[in-house]
Amino acid sequence: MSEVSTATPTHAAFQSLPVVDVTGLRSDNPALRQQAAAALGDAARRAGFLYITGHGISSDLIQRFRQRAAEFFAQDHGVKMQSYIGYSRNHSGYVPEGEEQLYGSVVPDRKEAYDVNFDMRDPAHERPMLGPNQWPALPGFKADVESYYSAVFELGNQLFRGFALALGLPEDRFLRLVNRPPTQLRLIHYPHDAKSNPAAAGIGAHTDYECFTILLPTAPGLEVMNGAGQWIDVPLLEGAFVINIGDMLEILSNGAFVATAHRVRKVGQERYAFPMFCNVDYDVVIEPLAELLVDGTSPRYSPQVCGDHLFAQTAQTFAYLKRRLAAGEITLPKGSLGLSSFGPKVRARS
Repeated sequence: MSEVSTATPTHAAFQSLPVVDVTGLRSDNPALRQQAAAALGDAARRAGFLYITGHGISSDLIQRFRQRAAEFFAQDHGVKMQSYIGYSRNHSGYVPEGEEQLYGSVVPDRKEAYDVNFDMRDPAHERPMLGPNQWPALPGFKADVESYYSAVFELGNQLFRGFALALGLPEDRFLRLVNRPPTQLRLIHYPHDAKSNPAAAGIGAHTDYECFTILLPTAPGLEVMNGAGQWIDVPLLEGAFVINIGDMLEILSNGAFVATAHRVRKVGQERYAFPMFCNVDYDVVIEPLAELLVDGTSPRYSPQVCGDHLFAQTAQTFAYLKRRLAAGEITLPKGSLGLSSFGPKVRARS
């Protein structure tokens, strides 16, 4: 996540999120795929945040996945800590409340999580955030979470094709870069505690590092910033996912699509959220695509390696990785940037 504190002038002063039916992206008819992609691109340009319907993921699969998440977080803290993320090889596992500290905030975000990544079993392709997942002993958890991950991963590939068409690019332009991506699914639990610090947000204002996010929320709480700098509530829409543009797709598109600031306010009820952060491959250099730099258009962003940037930002955010950095057990990749130095903050200064 990248911190952001200013409005995004390229977005409209929308008061509600656009709704896009993406059924056409799965059509054999190129005209229908192009039509759905055009609607997707229009929503990305106007708001950077949207609902999608017609995604094709079954409600039964979603319900089983949600049930497993609820069962996991209902366990005792000691049981959950047996799968602590600090025990993993690829940054997967249980994230206790207070483990993440964003942008030097004094009050920790009120949430706990379980992180699941692309399950890389080939040692030749392992990276700091790409390797074998860590799984808890909870019966059925691994099978149902993997099923959900696979279904939403394929939906992400459909959206990659749609975003490419919306930019006037070949339909497979982004998918050429999606083979073993550090795409992460987070199972996030926001507990409700009426006595908690009122200054503690669910998650503070930020944009996402990755290309885009596919979010399944279970209760209200999400707010996004429109082009006028206003915080807009994102109510639940039955059967829909929430999609938002991240920093990396903003950069690949050279600013045609812009990442939108969002936050989760202190919740008035127990809440779950399941974001899938869709990425290109670990070693891909994230920079404006050459095909979009025509007619004298200049690149607006500096290049960064996808996985190196994700790891550097993560290592400066999670307590267990900060301890390893301090002990000299790990080092940041060469040329790593500090928090909030890639994406909207840079755009706002340029």
